[in-house]
Amino acid sequence: MIRGMAITVREDLAGIPDYVPGRKIPGAVVLSSNEVAGAPPEAIVKAIAEAAAEINRYPAWSSDDLVDKLSERLAVEPGRLAVGCGSTSLCQQLIQAVCRPGDEVLFSWRSFEAYPILAQVVGAGARRVPLTADYRQDVDALLAAVTDATRLVFVCNPNNPTGTVVHADDVTRLIEGVPEHVLVVLDEAYREFITDPEVPDGLKLARERDNVAMMRTFSKAYGLAGARAGYLVAPPEVAAGVRKVAIPFSVNRLAQAAALTALDIADELLARCAAVVAERGRVYPELRALGYDVPVSQGNFVWLPLGERAMEFNEFCVERKILVRSFAGDGSRVTIGLPEENDAFLAAARDFPR
Repeated sequence: MIRGMAITVREDLAGIPDYVPGRKIPGAVVLSSNEVAGAPPEAIVKAIAEAAAEINRYPAWSSDDLVDKLSERLAVEPGRLAVGCGSTSLCQQLIQAVCRPGDEVLFSWRSFEAYPILAQVVGAGARRVPLTADYRQDVDALLAAVTDATRLVFVCNPNNPTGTVVHADDVTRLIEGVPEHVLVVLDEAYREFITDPEVPDGLKLARERDNVAMMRTFSKAYGLAGARAGYLVAPPEVAAGVRKVAIPFSVNRLAQAAALTALDIADELLARCAAVVAERGRVYPELRALGYDVPVSQGNFVWLPLGERAMEFNEFCVERKILVRSFAGDGSRVTIGLPEENDAFLAAARDFPR
């Protein structure tokens, strides 16, 4: 006997869009996910294969070996560290650990698209602060938007998807200007691609300040997007809360092995970042010369603020087997790929009727 459906889910979840995976087009140039092009080094492949031989066993509950190595490399005591299933997972864990019903999470917009979704999933309010006219995060506006309900202020630096940065003096002004009940979270997923000396080191700030947390990931510069591992540095009580709300064993055995090896061969992996930065330096002026209002980027991507033509540009690129990440009504974010991939994209940008 089939009964009528009486079970319901939270009504507010209806406002969260379903995840739409990126298109899969055979032979396409994939510049849509800010991945680092090129196969992983053999050392990482070997480490994953060796870990797979023990896949019948649970991984370390708290990623102990990885925490110990990060503690040594970063000069941070283990109690200030938390490891998560990528920095996106750590964003959610932070909101869960810090926010109660009725609390708010504050961030610039447009910024990392997960911020408002994760806040809503956890049950916190999401408050967006518009970017400036030149696509930068507005520190004055962020400070003005803080209320008694604000608990977290996310600063994506460099900002995804615009690639723009917040300089040291403005970051300091924000940290010193927020009330004592507010934690400033520096999301540094693209830290390794920064060449601007005026951008502060979030790790240093997280070591020195009691109202700062810093997140980084192995997905981008270290080329482990498919493994899912990231880390957070925060005041001890915050880090402890983040660890408590983590899904047990969420950083699996393969991801831990890959991340440990990535730290061992960091010089080799970071050399690839230099190649990306060099290509970024080539792609940016060519787009400007074509008339695109592209802001200076410090990430491994560029932002084309196309407004209402963003999805038209997206389809134009798809027709040429080039996949980019477009946001309706705003613009298109394009990952810096291999030189030949960037050449294909630039050809499409040149041909796009404007």
